[in-house]
Amino acid sequence: MRKDDVHQIMTLGAAGRLSRREVIARLAMLGLGSSAIASALAGAGLQTARAAMTGRRGDNGVLKLLYWQAPTIVNPHLATGTKDFHASRVVLEPLMTVNAAGVFTPVLAVEVPTRANGGLSADGKSVTYKLKPGIKWADGHPFTADDVAFTYRFVIAKETGSTTYASYDGIEKVEALNPTAVKITFKSPTPAWFLPFVGENGMVLPRHALETYVGANARNAPFNLKAFGTGPYKVETFRPGDLVVYSINDNYRDPNKPAFQQIQMKGGGDAVSAARAVLETGEYDYAWNLQVEWPVLEAMTRAGKGTVITESGGGVEQIYCNMTDPNKEVDGQRASVKAPHPFLTDLKVRQAFGLALDRETMAKQLYGLEGDPTANVLTTPSRLSSKNIKMTLDIAKANQLLDEAGWQKGPDGIRQKGGVKMQVSYQTSVNTLRQKEQQIVKDGWAKIGVAATLKSVDAGVFFSSSPGNNDTYSHFYTDVQMFTSTFGSPFPATYMIRFYSGDPAKDLAQKENNWSGRNITRWVSKEFNQMYDQAQSELDPKKNDALWIKMNDLVVTQGVSLPLIDRRIVSAHSKSLDIGQNMSPFDSETRNIADWRRKA
Repeated sequence: MRKDDVHQIMTLGAAGRLSRREVIARLAMLGLGSSAIASALAGAGLQTARAAMTGRRGDNGVLKLLYWQAPTIVNPHLATGTKDFHASRVVLEPLMTVNAAGVFTPVLAVEVPTRANGGLSADGKSVTYKLKPGIKWADGHPFTADDVAFTYRFVIAKETGSTTYASYDGIEKVEALNPTAVKITFKSPTPAWFLPFVGENGMVLPRHALETYVGANARNAPFNLKAFGTGPYKVETFRPGDLVVYSINDNYRDPNKPAFQQIQMKGGGDAVSAARAVLETGEYDYAWNLQVEWPVLEAMTRAGKGTVITESGGGVEQIYCNMTDPNKEVDGQRASVKAPHPFLTDLKVRQAFGLALDRETMAKQLYGLEGDPTANVLTTPSRLSSKNIKMTLDIAKANQLLDEAGWQKGPDGIRQKGGVKMQVSYQTSVNTLRQKEQQIVKDGWAKIGVAATLKSVDAGVFFSSSPGNNDTYSHFYTDVQMFTSTFGSPFPATYMIRFYSGDPAKDLAQKENNWSGRNITRWVSKEFNQMYDQAQSELDPKKNDALWIKMNDLVVTQGVSLPLIDRRIVSAHSKSLDIGQNMSPFDSETRNIADWRRKA
């Protein structure tokens, strides 16, 4: 950025040859932040800084978001990580959103469907949405019920490899009754009529942009890198794994929104540096997913530039156990379903691993107010958190189980059996807090004769959607791996599907489906599958809740996942930024970005 460029722009503005909005846009393109733009406008006598930062569409300059796990795609139905949903939600919208209390709010729909207004059928088999009229896509095409029906076809085509497939699998058909009414008919009566088209899994796609990319060609669509929607912004430029730049959707339905002329969503770095960039230096306006040691985060707030915000339901930090052998190759594929793991397929081994986890120390030293120790994989909504599972740290019992399983300690203290040593590769994303978590886990496992080799992968790689990258969590080419699984809906089908294997070819992550299967552990349980299938049609709320609790208990007692911390959603924003109530465990933090603005 050159000072003479700024001077030239301000001169044109003062002469009336550029409008205030054009001046702001050009200054933003030069890389000036909102504070600098406000000062420039005030200094040129165009208007006061206060007036520049409030009031009309685009008047607030640039909004800078820092996502240390960088987005890799802006098509939410092909997303593999939370950051991809957040990046997409700036542009695309669902029919409804839902807050942490489970209260629904219409977005593209006119109202929340109920039996009283005729939206919900009495037999639980269908829901009809009335759509807001007059809405346009950012390119000017009208938004209609045909787009909703198309989104279903896009997602449900198995060759598409959609990661939101589970939210739509129970649908029999989606019909556009007329341009502003769409009817969803389910295969059977369901309590989860709100699962499709709601929240971050429910974003509607433009038919005219993607209808030639349904199926195997889905990941080649230009839309995936330059998305546009009915939301307040559209993608201007995108460098996957680095930076998304958004510009205003001039066809957005509210003429006074959004407030920011441009949004920059920067990726990379780590959670600590992201927190510092908002709370201490003020370089960025918003930092997402601050998985930072609580004492460190607390100290940063003393700089006075930013505010830490939290909400329950941030997801469960957990260790997944690989049921396949990552060190053996079958038919050109490691961790093949045809190659069972040499010791993690043994229930006693997995149980021993769980008994050696010091969750209390982890929570006290690292998480503080950011999370609580837990032995459940399902904790949100709170009514689904099982009371049957107890947290237990018992090194003696863990050693006993491994002795019973025939794994004996060798001269080096590492257990072995049949010439196989109990050595595990343990991976997670690069994050100072997670690396300290790994060390606590490693120390516990060392006490029971298990040697752990720690591996940390850049978050942009670990959570990427690239089928050709062997270090993604979906490939799972290590023995165990750790990350947080987040909740997408008050009905936990899309969360618990990570343990479902009803159709192994589709559900188990493997080369044949481009590792799009949500079951990354490749655990197969008929008992779990039966309960999962039953929960899809059980209309009695209490009976339905009981099924999910039983599924949680089965996963935990089987040691498929080893839960650690029930995390809160933790982010930070500048004190000059008003973001309203943006946090929900069931929708993206960017869901209300049209309402974000600078404080006057």
